[in-house]
Amino acid sequence: MHHAHTTKSRPIQILCILAAVTIATWLGIWLSGHHDSHGGHDSHMPHYWYFGILPFIAILGAIAVLPLLNKTRHWWESNLNRFFIAMLCAVATIGYMIFTSGSESIGPMLNHAIMKDFIPFIILLFSLYVISGGIYLSGDLAASPRVNTTFLAIGAGIASFIGTTGASMLLIRPLLKTNSQRKYKVHTIVVFIFLVSNIGGTLLPIGDPPLFLGYLRGVPFMWTLGLWPMWAATCGVLLAMYFIWDSIMYRKESAKDNKRDETQLHPLRLQGGINFLWIGGIVATAALVDSAKPLIGTDWTPFPYCRELIMLLFVVLSLQTTSKAIHKANNFTYEAILEVAALFSGIFIAMQVPLAVLGASGKAITETMNQPWHFFWSTGSLSSFLDNAPTYVVFFELSKSLPEGEMLQVNPINGVDQFVPIGLLIAISLGSVFMGAMTYIGNGPNFMVKAIAEQEGVEMPSFFGYMFKYSIPVLIPIFILVTIFFLL
Repeated sequence: MHHAHTTKSRPIQILCILAAVTIATWLGIWLSGHHDSHGGHDSHMPHYWYFGILPFIAILGAIAVLPLLNKTRHWWESNLNRFFIAMLCAVATIGYMIFTSGSESIGPMLNHAIMKDFIPFIILLFSLYVISGGIYLSGDLAASPRVNTTFLAIGAGIASFIGTTGASMLLIRPLLKTNSQRKYKVHTIVVFIFLVSNIGGTLLPIGDPPLFLGYLRGVPFMWTLGLWPMWAATCGVLLAMYFIWDSIMYRKESAKDNKRDETQLHPLRLQGGINFLWIGGIVATAALVDSAKPLIGTDWTPFPYCRELIMLLFVVLSLQTTSKAIHKANNFTYEAILEVAALFSGIFIAMQVPLAVLGASGKAITETMNQPWHFFWSTGSLSSFLDNAPTYVVFFELSKSLPEGEMLQVNPINGVDQFVPIGLLIAISLGSVFMGAMTYIGNGPNFMVKAIAEQEGVEMPSFFGYMFKYSIPVLIPIFILVTIFFLL
């Protein structure tokens, strides 16, 4: 019954979200009158700022709490209801800004939040999500510690290049099928979330949403490749730890289950391989096409949203060249990406006031928080319980008030050059990506992997069970080592 309701309401949900985004976009154009405004990051503290941040707290609180309560869990499953909450918080933010700053502040804010952030962000995620949904990896291998560790290593290796969402959706079902005869497999799914859904996406802006928001703010596309020592060390330690862990759990399996696992084998088979070509096109487009600068080797400057239009073209090519049978085998639907669109349409608007508050109070905050390890743990702690993409933006903006050490030039604001301390940017990037793995709500793919595992009959831990039994004892010691060796 619920599935039928969801299927019937999907066109309404899509139309509502697209209509809201379109109206907000054109309203931003009309009210701002130009595309150079920085939307709301004034140097003075917003009036009654403690009221202005309430919508942002409310929407993130809804994401954290409503799925956990028995009375609201079913209601929250509807993307239309998620969108309703997001728009309530967005309207509350707009009302606050009109009351405190006048209607003239709304245009620049929407111009920045929707046109410059939300649209590029959601189109990138949508493109990677749809194209990766056309790649189907089938088969059933022996669920030995070596095979499982290889699965995780491959996922961590490709997550930066097809996105954590793409890598998670590509590999979770083959991993579940491979481990279907095993009794002890929850730890495997949890470490999959750690590595494939989060830490693996460190090396490119398309790997994880917060890094793409940094790219939109002027961080060079290839800059994140410089994070490879931290990525390699963290992945290496986790993979070694997992191999030992899974070897212990494998010996606990019954002889009957092990024998059944070793006899019911099917070789891996990849279908829809042409989609790797379209993903390569997405990567090249994200790296090379920028409406703020001429295309490399030419005098031609791409028009606004040229990059996003090219990405959507690759989506069309993927849909045209992928068999419907592959999408069916993947149980592919648009529900997960629609959930992200519904929520982030409100988040990107609601977070403008907290950004303004941090911009105004940055100097006071950074008197006590000014070292890379401070930013790593602060960004990471918030990324654990909030979504890591807006958290990255908050600390990215805050770091600009610390003009110390080696600096990286990013997008100018109102014609004024902007610089970010490289040491702090490294810490912010690592904190937001790595610690998004600490809870189910830290990063979008986390809940998606949990839901798929539960659909396949795996009894996943609760929200707090995941934290206290798995992420805190496993990840926190590793993050302490990252701090000692890379951030002090």
